Amino acid sequence: MDFRAVALPIGRLLIVVAAFMMIPAGADLVARNPDWVVFATSALVSGCIGALLSAALARRAFPFRPRETFLFVNAAWFTFSFAGAIPLYASGLDISFADAFFEAASGLTTTGSTILTGLDGLPPGILLWRSLLQWIGGIGIVVIGIWLLPGLRVGGSQLFAIESSEKTAKPYGRIEPFLFRLLGLYLVLTLSCGLLYYLAGMTAFQAINHAMTTISTGGFSTSDSSMGQFSSLAILWIAIVYMLASGMPFLFLIKLAERREVPHPEQVRVYLLFVAGASFLAFLSMHATTEDTPFRQFTHSVFNIVSVVTTTGYATTDYLQWGNFAIALFFVLTFFGGCSGSTSGGFKIFRVAILLSSIRAILKRIVHPHRIIEPRFGGAKVTPGVMEGVLIFSVLYAGTFAVFAAVYAALGLDLATALSASATALANVGPGVGPIIGPAGTFQSLSDPVKWLLAVQMILGRLELIGGILVLTPDFWTET
Repeated sequence: MDFRAVALPIGRLLIVVAAFMMIPAGADLVARNPDWVVFATSALVSGCIGALLSAALARRAFPFRPRETFLFVNAAWFTFSFAGAIPLYASGLDISFADAFFEAASGLTTTGSTILTGLDGLPPGILLWRSLLQWIGGIGIVVIGIWLLPGLRVGGSQLFAIESSEKTAKPYGRIEPFLFRLLGLYLVLTLSCGLLYYLAGMTAFQAINHAMTTISTGGFSTSDSSMGQFSSLAILWIAIVYMLASGMPFLFLIKLAERREVPHPEQVRVYLLFVAGASFLAFLSMHATTEDTPFRQFTHSVFNIVSVVTTTGYATTDYLQWGNFAIALFFVLTFFGGCSGSTSGGFKIFRVAILLSSIRAILKRIVHPHRIIEPRFGGAKVTPGVMEGVLIFSVLYAGTFAVFAAVYAALGLDLATALSASATALANVGPGVGPIIGPAGTFQSLSDPVKWLLAVQMILGRLELIGGILVLTPDFWTET
């Protein structure tokens, strides 16, 4: 293991993070908030460390093998969660470092869980930094790292395959053209979403923040009421459209924009049908338990379903008041997530579809033992390798959820909160269910050990488990 190969891109990315820190520093300076000094100092420290690492290791060739790739991915998320926590801890928020690290990790992994209250009265720098963390995390700090790696042909496609479940890492022959299109699409979606938010009634500051957290499917807001602070149904429908788009494969959106043959149409169809069905069930539940016009009920139902399925985590109202069926529905939806290759977290729709297809094939073989029946997805046979990967991931996902939930219960959380906290952290959703961490609550009252573990689980969820679990195995550190 050559740690220098990992330290070099980490150093370069620290410089990028330092540059982003200057944006909230400028916002606080304009607002005459003293926290601008905190952000500027944090940027200086992070930038200097990054510059020193880069200068010490520049112009030297280091092997970037699969082990270094996996280690870099893990080190990047933990390093930048730590760096992102520094200005939060040193600011006027008066929070512990455990709280600051939890908030930063929640931002970078686009989970959207928060320990902060009184968001409406916080200085602009803090609000902007939270949104920037999610915007950076949405596209993936690791993807930005691919751009800065000296040998793209060696490590670039490997890194993107690990950080994202999208396996078509080189659809344009080389990674660079794909990255340019990916980042270009991300910017266009963010700018257009922000403009529409502004035209629909948000202030410029609200529009900027919510555009970044919508496209990243992160869910941080500038108010404790989240999207419930806006009475405009137009704003909610803009959010619905952009959350749905961000939950689709970015390669699908790129090819769609280029008017070329689009990949993964079956996954997108299943995704949209799943959202439509869940929205209808939520509407029935809300209609039976609340009083409002049918269209407003429908809007709030669709909004909150899309928010949970895409793991954005916005809320317009406390949907736990819609009855026990709604509570069960939203808890189950916490696990699903959007499409592969999107900014969404969760189990991913394509894995659900493949598992269902496999179960259907098994049941048919039981009824017709002499027929050759194979699971299919999108009209094609599911290969044994793909099926094996989905099954392994499913077991790891269920096991990780159960183990962390048991630990949270052992640390004092009630069973419902422990289960919900484990699910929402692993799936990078944000709010859970229950009075403590539900859409009307925060994670502030949880103990520091629980917050540290939740932050680790968020990062594991963002790495889709295998990338994080691998570095914990003895074989990873044993040279053969």
